[in-house]
Amino acid sequence: MTATADRTPVRRVQVVDSHTEGEPTRVVVRGGPELGDGPLPDRRDRFRAGHDRFRRALVTEPRGTEGMVGALLCAPHDPASAFGVIFFDNAGYLGMCGHGTIGLVVTLAHLGRLTAGRTTIDTPVGPVPAELHADGTVTFWNVASFRRRAAVPLDVPGFGSTVGDVAWGGNWFFLIDSSPVALRVDHAETLTGYCRAVRAALARSAITGDGGAPIDHIELSGPAERSENDARNFVLCPGDAYDRSPCGTGTSAKMACLVADGRLKEGTSWRQEGILGGVFEGRADPSPSGIRPRITGVAHITGEAELLLDDRDPLGYGVPP
Repeated sequence: MTATADRTPVRRVQVVDSHTEGEPTRVVVRGGPELGDGPLPDRRDRFRAGHDRFRRALVTEPRGTEGMVGALLCAPHDPASAFGVIFFDNAGYLGMCGHGTIGLVVTLAHLGRLTAGRTTIDTPVGPVPAELHADGTVTFWNVASFRRRAAVPLDVPGFGSTVGDVAWGGNWFFLIDSSPVALRVDHAETLTGYCRAVRAALARSAITGDGGAPIDHIELSGPAERSENDARNFVLCPGDAYDRSPCGTGTSAKMACLVADGRLKEGTSWRQEGILGGVFEGRADPSPSGIRPRITGVAHITGEAELLLDDRDPLGYGVPP
């Protein structure tokens, strides 16, 4: 904290911004909240309980955008991990974020804290190994992913009935192999409205993840636009922002369903297009629980900044939704 001439405290926060196939990540490298030590889930809970306005200040207007994901860089708890991270967005806190992990690794390399090779990142859902390749691409091995329920029928008011799978890929997903319109960015408004209706229908029908966890990610799948790819997706994230990238956790959940159906062999490449045409390449490694997804993508640094959080600014901690 510093002070202006009239002694009003101003908080200075240093960040590095990147995008992964169009989806932005903002890594907080200095000036974040003090969360103490201990397991990452506990520190995430302290973040939520005592510092939520910091989250809003970083990723919502006037400093952020609806698609931005924040990443609070912190010390790991897992002894095998070199870094720790807590991901957050305009709606709250994420267990894991695939595009954000790729963005974090590229950011650490940009800062000189990481060179080509393997590392491990501690997250609230467990340690995630990652590798920075010499060509600048990043591979991460996501947490074990699995399908919990298959072919779940759902009535979506205004759209009719559909069928989808409930799966875990680091977040809870409802995956539908159909869509009311083609999966193109110019249909984003219609696709968003449909996915919001699906999420609301899931809540009304008490369809959840394990332990009653809400299903807050909706994924639609369709044919790829380019022949070298396997499919295209549209993923609606919490807070009603759609993922501009192919979604790392969504690709993981999708591959878990494909393996469960016998449509994808373990170790076989799966090339997933996002709504903007970017691609993640996935492979399904074996795991005692479902699969261990291996996802490869690329991120680009877009800026470095020092953000100023001024208590005198009535909108400085986020524009109300």
